[in-house]
Amino acid sequence: MDNIILASSSPRRQELLRQLGIPFRIQVASVDETVEGDMPPGQLVETLSLRKARAVSGGLESGLVIGSDTVVTMGDKILGKPVNKEDALEMLESLRGRRHQVFTGLAVIDSVTGKYATVHECTEVYFRDASRQELEAYISTGEPFDKAGAYGIQGMGAVFVSRIEGCYFNVMGLPVAKLVQVLQQFGVTVTGFWKKRPVHRCLCRRRRHQQKG
Repeated sequence: MDNIILASSSPRRQELLRQLGIPFRIQVASVDETVEGDMPPGQLVETLSLRKARAVSGGLESGLVIGSDTVVTMGDKILGKPVNKEDALEMLESLRGRRHQVFTGLAVIDSVTGKYATVHECTEVYFRDASRQELEAYISTGEPFDKAGAYGIQGMGAVFVSRIEGCYFNVMGLPVAKLVQVLQQFGVTVTGFWKKRPVHRCLCRRRRHQQKG
């Protein structure tokens, strides 16, 4: 199935899908992300992922919709996206020198049948004990403000991460291995897309040929 829709505006998730060679289009719907009661983080991200996917699939005649949601947890506290510089600094100071968890949920739903599957991944992330000056310099770049936990491991925020235990791509916002497994439940094999991709000649070989001529 080539009709795959990503229900997310996240540049990181889009980048990862492109790296996998999966053809997709983007369609995002506004959803209410409030939940009742105290859900465990894994259940929370699965619930929100499915809510996002359903909001998009409801208006489609066909296609597989991928929804995803990420949260950062420190103990019993869930860290979302910071609302301002002060909030970002408070989050980063709570993370420095400590271990935290990143949960990402995935939901895939078939717009025709309504069949869906949800999963989540958890990665342990260890922060070094960065100075307040470093944290403030990072916040001044503007990078933290659209990211759960106020940092991006794939960007400048990588300077604070001393090590991780688990899936790196999960911290970026899309657990790749889990996604591949879920898509297989819908008859989609990621490697099947690779056969359809054009083969590009090596530029190095072409340049050597031109030099000889």
